Amino acid sequence: MSRREPVAAEFDTGLPVLVLRTDANIFHHGTMGVIRSLGRAGVPVHAVLESGAAPAAASRHLRQRHRFGPSAPDGAPAALVAHLNRIGRRIGRPALLVPMDDGGAIFIAENSAALAERFVFPRQEPRLPRTLANKSAVAARCAEAGVAYPEIRLPLSGQDVDEAIKQWGLPVIAKWAKPWRLGPGQRSTTVLRTPEDAHALFAEAAARPAAGPLILQRAIVSPRAVDWFFHGYFDDASRCLFAGTGRKRLSCPPEAGHTVVGEWLPNPELEEIGRTLGRVLGYRGVLDLDFRLVPESGTYYLLDFNPRLGAQFRLFTDRRGLDLVRVMHLDLSGRPVPSVQPAYGRTMLVENHYLRPSVLLAAAGMPRMRLLRTAEEYAWLAADDLKPFLLMGAQSVIRAAEKFAAPRLSGARRGRSAASEGTQRTVSA
Repeated sequence: MSRREPVAAEFDTGLPVLVLRTDANIFHHGTMGVIRSLGRAGVPVHAVLESGAAPAAASRHLRQRHRFGPSAPDGAPAALVAHLNRIGRRIGRPALLVPMDDGGAIFIAENSAALAERFVFPRQEPRLPRTLANKSAVAARCAEAGVAYPEIRLPLSGQDVDEAIKQWGLPVIAKWAKPWRLGPGQRSTTVLRTPEDAHALFAEAAARPAAGPLILQRAIVSPRAVDWFFHGYFDDASRCLFAGTGRKRLSCPPEAGHTVVGEWLPNPELEEIGRTLGRVLGYRGVLDLDFRLVPESGTYYLLDFNPRLGAQFRLFTDRRGLDLVRVMHLDLSGRPVPSVQPAYGRTMLVENHYLRPSVLLAAAGMPRMRLLRTAEEYAWLAADDLKPFLLMGAQSVIRAAEKFAAPRLSGARRGRSAASEGTQRTVSA
């Protein structure tokens, strides 16, 4: 169970925090991590949450939940600016604004002047987060920095889909260029294992023009491939003040999803790649990068660039209690940032995803119970803050029951409909 970590640094409790999500995801454990990390340090933490039913809303470390506002940064930026400034007035003093999704990071960078009176945040180049979050545009920026990126295609026809499969083979990775525009429950990344799957998803593209275009990406396939990630914080001169490299032990969905079990491990080569990429781009603030290492060639391929705090950031909590959001708070409040004291071997586990059937299948042969017992950090379970874990568990059970019942109810309705039609035909005859 997560233990109370030491807090070596002195935090400015006069700089409150507002955690921002622009999409409706009540199970986002990164939001939970920010609330606990800064709340334990004595910082007043506010959050824009979907509803009081969100597990994070039950945290004892949350000072106040604020109403979820306009959720489309591209569609109604003025309305979202006005909503946040109203929240800022209620808080009563400038607050550190922390986005937890790509849409929020894009919105803050592009509306920084309108938010500057009420909020503090890294002063990013306005268009950079949009470019880096766009799965088709980021490839060119990676090439500028000398970072390997898998080949991509933007199919315009079914023939283009077939040509990509012929050239690369299966599986193929499909991504939406602007994932922050997807609706609730829609996946940004899909592993396509058959031509039929590829054509079916391509046909769906017409129904999702805002999130498009659909991108096909060559899968980095190797029996020895290893998935890694890099998290870093860059100051206003693009100097990396805190960095960590972690290995994905399990992901959800397997092979193409976010971290379910991660471990902090030393990787000087990958750390240098991440630091260099941030410096070359002139990046400011927190970033989260996903890589796949192909040992045969020694190449690290960048799979995803997230221009904001990663959900699993609490994995990188050092021996003095520093993590990425704490470093950002120290830096932006004008306080010194101590050098990192890595806690290599530290592990983090996301409970609600770990128990999914597809993840358990992928974990076959792993010491699953030992992982559950020995993780240093859990996404939801914490000895000093149990309510969010209990609420997450209850809501997960309800959702699972609803998914299980839905096909049965649908089948029963179809059966009743067919029986009714048969009776009507008999009576008519």
